Amino acid sequence: MRSVYRVAQVRAAESALMATLPAGTLMQRAAAGLARRCAVTLRGLGRVYASRVVLLVGPGDNGGDALFAGALLARQGVQVGALLSDPERAHAEGLAALRGAGGRVLSDWPKRLDLVVDGLLGIGATGALRGSALTLAEQLAALSPRPPVIAVDVPSGVAVDTGDVPGTAIRADVTVAFGCLKPAHVVGPAAVLAGQVELVDIGIVPHLVGDPALRVADTADIAAWWPQPGPVSDKYTRGVVGVATGSAGYPGAALLSLSGALAGPAGLVRYAGSAHEIVVPAHPSVIAAPRLAEAGRVQAWVCGSGLGTDERAAAEVRGVLAAPVPALLDADAITLLVDGSMANELRSRDAPTVLTPHDREYARLAGQDPGPDRVAAAQKLASWTRSVVLLKGDRTVVAGPSGEAWVNPTGTPALATGGTGDVLSGLLGSLLAAGLPAIRAAVAAAYVHGLAGRIAAESGPVTAVDVAASLRPAVASLTRMPTGTAPVRPT
Repeated sequence: MRSVYRVAQVRAAESALMATLPAGTLMQRAAAGLARRCAVTLRGLGRVYASRVVLLVGPGDNGGDALFAGALLARQGVQVGALLSDPERAHAEGLAALRGAGGRVLSDWPKRLDLVVDGLLGIGATGALRGSALTLAEQLAALSPRPPVIAVDVPSGVAVDTGDVPGTAIRADVTVAFGCLKPAHVVGPAAVLAGQVELVDIGIVPHLVGDPALRVADTADIAAWWPQPGPVSDKYTRGVVGVATGSAGYPGAALLSLSGALAGPAGLVRYAGSAHEIVVPAHPSVIAAPRLAEAGRVQAWVCGSGLGTDERAAAEVRGVLAAPVPALLDADAITLLVDGSMANELRSRDAPTVLTPHDREYARLAGQDPGPDRVAAAQKLASWTRSVVLLKGDRTVVAGPSGEAWVNPTGTPALATGGTGDVLSGLLGSLLAAGLPAIRAAVAAAYVHGLAGRIAAESGPVTAVDVAASLRPAVASLTRMPTGTAPVRPT
């Protein structure tokens, strides 16, 4: 698991650490890490010595990091030039170090260059790029061919604490992050501009105080959480998931959500709905019934995709809300929650609930769209509904009612196609039925769903059926045979 911290937490940690170090030590650590990454990039392009690097230098410490890194590169024989957005406020010691190492201040872009280092604005900046910083960013974007760009801590022009991009911003190929991850590295449109994020340890981690703003799961986390059958498991002890999705008008929603549920760890899948007659021929292992009351006992419910919003659908949603087991509500079920009485039933549930809205469904329920701060939006809705909220997007956010928040790193634009959300819901419901806590179930489902989307995209354009088919290899990539066991081989 990786932890993500906001600017105020980072600033406080830096101050605490700097009080224990000689002046300038922290900047020298950052510059050394940045220079090393620049050298790796240049080496990959063919050479370090005699390569050409341009530093985009703003005022303050971020520009200082770039200047000191430029001095280190210049001592390795790199031709380093600096374009200053505000010459009067450039970091004086850094500028002197660059000049002393043979670097120079430029008045315009050189005709040939191999690498650009973006040190215009750091984590303390707010608002969109403007003035000479905006001009330099626009000139960089217009270069042809465009050289590789390495950002210093964050790409200039992004909102660090939210991941929003309020205007023109620099697109980096690599971002060298100092000390810890910030929200702009992992969430929102800023995460795309950050490119590959590489973390440089400058010593602040022991001084970070408070809970992280965000957490990012990795493969080891998901594999550790994923429910596994044991030698005495049976289909009931592994969990039974109920799926109340689809309708005569939208039978595909039922089939897709069932595909997701069948790929998960639950031992048995039950279906309840008006698409029951087509379910069994497509999925013979599913036990199907025409309505919720006839479905039998389950350990979790999935409800909403393709259900419709008529009285029958509303009755099914109310039945799920009344059940004393975890429930996932998606699509039409979320739309039906806009009804005040049903929203009160949601908030009064004792069992865990997961909501999986995309932005338009979020707006129906919350009365406004998520806005630029998607993490805060998910946290607000989770608190109000007393539910876990999985806010879908390229970087899906999962938030719990206590304020805990995660962001999914495996998302892909390939998943932006009809029906993939139905597959996700079924998978998540299977994890709930298998006993995984709601927030971990949501994080794990989003992670594996993203992996499945990436696997499916390797073969070309993606449909929801492709994603469903790719869930099993995605799960298999997490769940290997435990160490110390081996199949019995015949002698």
